[in-house]
Amino acid sequence: MAADSSKVASMQEAIREVVRDGDTVAIEGFTHLICFAAGHEIIRQRKRDLTLARMTPDVIYDQMIGAGVASKLIFSWLGNPGVGSLHAIRRRIERADPEPLEIEEYSHFGMVGRYVAGASRLPFFPLRSYYESDLPKANPRIVPIDSPFSDDTVYAVPPLNPNVAIVHVQRADARGDAHIWGVLGCQKEAAFSAERVIVVCEELVGESVIRSDPNRTVIPGLVVDAVVVEPKGCHPSYAQGYYDRDNRFYVEWDAIGRDPQRLESWLKEWVHGTATHAEYVDKMGDRWDGLLPPEAWSEPVNYGRYE
Repeated sequence: MAADSSKVASMQEAIREVVRDGDTVAIEGFTHLICFAAGHEIIRQRKRDLTLARMTPDVIYDQMIGAGVASKLIFSWLGNPGVGSLHAIRRRIERADPEPLEIEEYSHFGMVGRYVAGASRLPFFPLRSYYESDLPKANPRIVPIDSPFSDDTVYAVPPLNPNVAIVHVQRADARGDAHIWGVLGCQKEAAFSAERVIVVCEELVGESVIRSDPNRTVIPGLVVDAVVVEPKGCHPSYAQGYYDRDNRFYVEWDAIGRDPQRLESWLKEWVHGTATHAEYVDKMGDRWDGLLPPEAWSEPVNYGRYE
């Protein structure tokens, strides 16, 4: 990394230096701003024995688990959104094919609660929503506890402190202060709970741009270890205002994921066969033309003074 205040690095440098074999890695983003480029670089570098954590894992984790980078998955609901199952993950869970995959399942709120507890350095997070759910039977880490203030029984989930959180944003400055707009997931909670954080941005901007709209600064640079500039890094997910979701890709993935040989061929061509995400983007050719959205600007806000 650079010796000055800049944290800008290439994707190869950031993954090599920040992600280590055996780490717990969270790539967050709720349908929106899912950093496929980082997942692909983890595959290229053949990281191993990772625990992957994510609220609603989708195709990127199917690709990573199909590529053999992970031995465990911590999650809430998994599937190919709008299409069906994640077949590489299912093969490993249901048939240990080609090897077993350990799983730890929560509800969406349970995963958010785990990140919040981790970020807050709390020993657990209480929630009521597991009442009459079968998840506590399937996951012994969801524990009933008595309220100290009433006769109520609630459920506790343990904190989650990933070794690495990877968050994709629309823009960031060189120190890692990052703007997000559009659909939010639990990116902030994951970043604050993690030991190390990689921010991947569509666009690198100056500090004055970040300061001009402070309410959009979801991730502050003080928790960020590396800033990677990777335009179009979310494909087939989307970045609000930059490109749309590639729905066709998700449909196509269903057939690819069902067939281990097709999956291996896809990884060989599109991940191992490209040295960088920029090469992946170039390989897509004019498919990008249909993903470019029309402009839809929000109204400006007068902050008065922000010096």
